[in-house]
Amino acid sequence: MRTSRDIRTANRYGVLRQIIASSPTSRQELAAATGLSLATVATLVGELLDLGMITEVGFEDSAGGRPRGLVAVNASGGALIGVDIAETYVHVELFDLALNVLARTEDDVRPGESRPERLVGKVAAAVGSVVAQAGVEAARVLGVGVSMPGQVDRATGVSEYAPNWDHWRDVPLLGLLAEHIAYPLHLDNPLRACAVAELWFGAARGRSDAVVVNLGTGVGAGLVLGGGVHRGVSNSAGEWGHTTLVLDGRPCHCGNHGCVETYVGAPGIMRHLRELSPDSALLHPEDQTATVDALARGVAAGDPLAVRVLRDTARYLGAGIADLVNLLNPEVVVLSSWVAATLGEPLLAEVREAVARHALRRPLAATEIVLSPIPTDPVCLGAATFALEGTLQSAGQRGAAATRRTPAPAPAPAPARSRTAPPA
Repeated sequence: MRTSRDIRTANRYGVLRQIIASSPTSRQELAAATGLSLATVATLVGELLDLGMITEVGFEDSAGGRPRGLVAVNASGGALIGVDIAETYVHVELFDLALNVLARTEDDVRPGESRPERLVGKVAAAVGSVVAQAGVEAARVLGVGVSMPGQVDRATGVSEYAPNWDHWRDVPLLGLLAEHIAYPLHLDNPLRACAVAELWFGAARGRSDAVVVNLGTGVGAGLVLGGGVHRGVSNSAGEWGHTTLVLDGRPCHCGNHGCVETYVGAPGIMRHLRELSPDSALLHPEDQTATVDALARGVAAGDPLAVRVLRDTARYLGAGIADLVNLLNPEVVVLSSWVAATLGEPLLAEVREAVARHALRRPLAATEIVLSPIPTDPVCLGAATFALEGTLQSAGQRGAAATRRTPAPAPAPAPARSRTAPPA
């Protein structure tokens, strides 16, 4: 069950999120946007001011009343790092508190380099690189959010299962990283990271119900339900890529057959291209990125093979997305991650047609299907918000501990009552 401290941390996080999204803003506007009382917002704003995360920036006139004080995020009040560990790369970005990118770096993960010790070394080197690039003092780095594909335990920092890496089972990822990285570390997976990024800055902003379809080597769906990220009881929600699309279909790394991922993930797209034309110049057998790039160029040039692969991929993807539309009735479905970004508008147009063939008319009429508008790596952006959330939670715990340590003041002695005064 959520404690009062959990609720307070969530409210503080919600207020800061709104300030980041709409700086400068007033306490009255924050109360209206978050649904919290003005008194609660005033208290939370005071706490964020004390933490140095926001700053007072003047006043605005209000109709017929006192001028309203304005607050804004203190961009220089700290730095956050987002780490996107993927099957083929490690991408790291460093942000200021307004979540502007100050530095970024990327390193390929080649076959044989995905073992935990090798990957941890790559992440540690990349984190050191972005800190050096940005010239940020170590003390200003508030935390590092790490996105790891597959099943992760946020509380223990353990990567329990990564379907595309056979040797990843119950890896104490944050423990290994802590041997090389001195900053606070926070773990989740890319489905939640993409969902948060779209909720804060992308196509899901201002929406209560959204699905963020993550298309890369792996495939999944980040879920926004009722205005917040849906994690499920064991932080496992959104594994749509491992739902069955074709009975007795292609074998999947998860052990099942016919999973969505085996048809619309990058390896599935490459397999289909190989089946249609084993010797195609579009196919780069050991390089997913180069193959998807070549397909995108082929589609733009009208290459018949590239167009067929795109349409077949969209047909499978559209059927899977139609299931999500019928099941969840979202306001928006966002196509995110590198495969979606590379194939772009041609993929989007084909997917919309395919969804229309399979989805029920009423929920489809209420659903937009769009490409992610986020210009940077959405996983890194979302992962940085994990670090921000962790920072606020730690600050709340420190404040609670300080309160417990501070002895309550002794009660003042009651004033002497006059013998002639009537009793109160």
